Amino acid sequence: MDHTSDHTPAVHTPRDPRDIQDLWDQRYAGAENLWSGQPNATLVAELEGMRPGRILDVGCGEGADALWLAAHGWDVTALDVSQVALNRASERGDALGLQVRWLHAGLAEAELAPGSFDVVSAQYPALLRTDDAAAERALIDAVAPNGVLLVVHHSLPSVEQAAAHGFHPEGYVSPADVAARLDDSWTVEIDEIRPRHVSTGAGAHHTEDVVLRARRQP
Repeated sequence: MDHTSDHTPAVHTPRDPRDIQDLWDQRYAGAENLWSGQPNATLVAELEGMRPGRILDVGCGEGADALWLAAHGWDVTALDVSQVALNRASERGDALGLQVRWLHAGLAEAELAPGSFDVVSAQYPALLRTDDAAAERALIDAVAPNGVLLVVHHSLPSVEQAAAHGFHPEGYVSPADVAARLDDSWTVEIDEIRPRHVSTGAGAHHTEDVVLRARRQP
């Protein structure tokens, strides 16, 4: 989903793709602007000095990251399960005269060609954990040789905090889950917790992020 927030739905964890889409469509339809509208600070910082190329924005939501990327010369494919969010993002892109390929799909269902992207960015994604690690494999497989995988999420809440929001962290993919599946063909460049400073948007209460940046060998 879009950025500067916790994208993980509360109350329950739907498994059927149609239920997931309905949940997120309802959430976006219930707010004029769900997120801050600004690109994620970690994304901006990690791409500084990098030559623009092909990038995948996983869970693009209202398009803040995707549109910032397009404005800075990146060839952007942005996917999300919510058609409501994509319509909003596309309208903003049209108004700004920016070109983005908007893809209505879940990550595992998108069937992206292996090695298609110089950068795969997943900012606070709500990716379901499955027995076959479909989401983790899809993230990893989409990165081209010498490409970068960037996964950012909030630090896990305490058991009490999670329970209070009906949230079950074990049901969702974390940066650690992704890191655990990287083999010797990868170099982990960053795996750390950083302070987070966001004043607007639905996730402004989060104060720390987990950042994983890894590069596939040429």
